[in-house]
Amino acid sequence: MKFILGLKEGMSQIFEGDEGHVVPVTVVEAGPCQVLQVKTEDKDGYEAVQVGFKKLKEKAVKKPQKNKPFRYIREFSVKEKVGSKENAASPDYQVGQDIDVSVFEKGDKVKVSGNSKGKGFQGGVKRWGFAGRPTTRGTKHEVRGIGSIGGSIPAKVLKGKKMPGRMGGGRISIKNLEVVSVDKENNLLVLKGAVPGRRGSLLEITASK
Repeated sequence: MKFILGLKEGMSQIFEGDEGHVVPVTVVEAGPCQVLQVKTEDKDGYEAVQVGFKKLKEKAVKKPQKNKPFRYIREFSVKEKVGSKENAASPDYQVGQDIDVSVFEKGDKVKVSGNSKGKGFQGGVKRWGFAGRPTTRGTKHEVRGIGSIGGSIPAKVLKGKKMPGRMGGGRISIKNLEVVSVDKENNLLVLKGAVPGRRGSLLEITASK
């Protein structure tokens, strides 16, 4: 199992091939992470590895963080599915071990999970791509309205109706992103395509199964 935590640095582009095709890429500051705990089926009821990322300065460490002075702490499951059964991957992780970008190689496929950008309360035009009302024939102050939301039967708004509401700010996972390059000296991982979140947001990166 390959995994690491990182922070989104931003997007850029590279040129590939003889014709110089433009390829959008995302630069991620990944690791180094430290293994804080190895959880087992016998002791904890499940198989996982807990890692910490971005060690805090001594003056910033609060009393509950004394044993694990990291800004980000996450767990990664170390079970792999074989058919319909789950088997422990039995990795050789040890407490105190460092995990850096060298666990990945150019060409690897990864799954990236993170929180998408929050956009607040939005109307149906932006949230769902509605066309809005016609701008002629006396329409006034309703150009971006969503129109009728139901009929006299059953005289209620049906559950799941697309309406204005909170947009973004949810957990998103994107699978099968390709690792374009690995820079171990600067702890940088360059991924093909876009990943969730704004600049500086936390990302969980795992090898695609």
